[in-house]
Amino acid sequence: MIIYNTTFHIEKEAVSDCVNYLKECYIPQAATGGFLHSPCLRRVLQSEEGEGESYAVQFLVKNTETLNYWLQNEGAALHRGLLLRFGQQVVGFTTLLEEIVLEE
Repeated sequence: MIIYNTTFHIEKEAVSDCVNYLKECYIPQAATGGFLHSPCLRRVLQSEEGEGESYAVQFLVKNTETLNYWLQNEGAALHRGLLLRFGQQVVGFTTLLEEIVLEE
């Protein structure tokens, strides 16, 4: 299982609107196709004040092939919609994490 993590840094004046958009539109739409599972939204704790806030959106996905398929067929349009709505008020980067079993 792979964890698909996207961390968004949101400018201060757009935080409330963008977080609502992530919760009400972005995350539900991303999970609609059945390729991404178990969504999580987390606020990144940081020491810098006044520069905006960062949030991580995470999904579980079966493997990288499934993720690549989702990115090409659904994810690209979803990201474009976020950019059209918020422009440069939101920037993000993606990380893929591999889940390691602690006990066997």
